[in-house]
Amino acid sequence: VARHPGAFALATRADDAERIGQEGRQIVYLSMENGYPLGQDLSLLSLFHSLGVRMLGPVHLSNNELADSATDVNGPEWGGLSPLGRRLVDECNRLGIVLDASHASDDTLRQLISQSAVPVVLSHSGCKAVFDHKRNVDDDLLRLLAARGGVIQMNAFSSYIAPLRVDPARNLALKEILARHGGQVGMDTAEKRERYLMARREIERTHPAPRASFDQFMSHVLHALKVVGPDHVGFSGDFDGGGGVQDLMDVTGMPRITERLLAEGYSEVDIKKFWSGNVLRVLRAAEDHATRAATPAPNPRS
Repeated sequence: VARHPGAFALATRADDAERIGQEGRQIVYLSMENGYPLGQDLSLLSLFHSLGVRMLGPVHLSNNELADSATDVNGPEWGGLSPLGRRLVDECNRLGIVLDASHASDDTLRQLISQSAVPVVLSHSGCKAVFDHKRNVDDDLLRLLAARGGVIQMNAFSSYIAPLRVDPARNLALKEILARHGGQVGMDTAEKRERYLMARREIERTHPAPRASFDQFMSHVLHALKVVGPDHVGFSGDFDGGGGVQDLMDVTGMPRITERLLAEGYSEVDIKKFWSGNVLRVLRAAEDHATRAATPAPNPRS
């Protein structure tokens, strides 16, 4: 945004999206994937909010001080939200930060929905009924999410969408470059990182990662729509996190989703909800709640 202000603009409120779009610029909202940087100091939420953060996922691949993850190898630690995580929910509500339950365990998601005064978002998740993966959500939780006004944005991360073939040669090559270059912790110079990236690019050329198909991705989309309807579904690529499926490896493939949904009978009104309306509705609800929370109660004697 700072480098290309003519092309991008930071949005901090739901209504900013329409204005920025009319200016012909790309709309940028900031979110935090993982509350780990907060440590045990929830006052830092105000700092991140002042920097423009408007959505926060309490937890990522492993459990932390706030909540249980869906994928921690040691299983649940808190049975959902920790006591600190429950305070986090209230503080996010107070500030107008949308809570993101992607990567959270089922119990964490259920408790977030129950406690939060505003709807919850799954920023990049899939349907367990289509592919039974820990990162995906079952139909009962989808219905609970929707009943409270929440939104699931459909993930395009192949290994969460369908079972993939195993490529032993690729796995061996990845293991070898890890041994040769070390993990990210050891990459303390730009030169080391570039050598590692060059090796990774060569592996992607010779042993490309197995990918789910576009139709398998759409199976998750259509199932979610069948379960919760068009008011509660959106889209995410998770491209920066390694996401992408065949024919949907970056944003240039996203018109295929619209084409398919129009062919399935969804209207242009529905399409607008999928691509922005639903999640902006949630952000607006968070803003409204924060405004009400900050408004002093009227003095009954006045």
